[in-house]
Amino acid sequence: MNKEEKYDLVVALTEQIKEYVNFYITDTSDLTVAKINNIRRKCFESDIIMQVTKNSLIKKAMEAAGGDFSPIYDVLKGSSSILFSKSATAPAKLIKQLRKGGDKPILKAAYIDSAVFIGDNQLDTLTKLKSKEQLIGEIVGLLQSPAKNVLSALQSGGTTIAGLVKTLQERG
Repeated sequence: MNKEEKYDLVVALTEQIKEYVNFYITDTSDLTVAKINNIRRKCFESDIIMQVTKNSLIKKAMEAAGGDFSPIYDVLKGSSSILFSKSATAPAKLIKQLRKGGDKPILKAAYIDSAVFIGDNQLDTLTKLKSKEQLIGEIVGLLQSPAKNVLSALQSGGTTIAGLVKTLQERG
């Protein structure tokens, strides 16, 4: 790969890092071409973009993208693949699925919407992350709950303050 091709790859990786707020760095070394192709196919089916590239180019792309990726720099050793996804959990779930057939890919690091997860031991945590939409839904539900209790108490005849308090206390 010549200097111009490396530059183009760094630019492309930088754009992907900026576009996708979630990416995983994995170790896929020592896998056969057939296994790598299988992983690529599964990634495609899961709307995950997989790219095998040199660690130095990944680091340059991170530096060009801005943001604090410094905790990830230490894991950029050996062979690395980078997985880009709109979903925070899809790559983790795919890695777990692939690991049923072998011990790789191994999670080196994940960058999820500015949070950094280092090490393969974070895989279970990453599969359980909730999306931003799920968290907002839960918060809205929690905020609506007290208002619903007050309205329900008012509608059930607790038209006085004392009646309202008594009805709310009975409902616990």
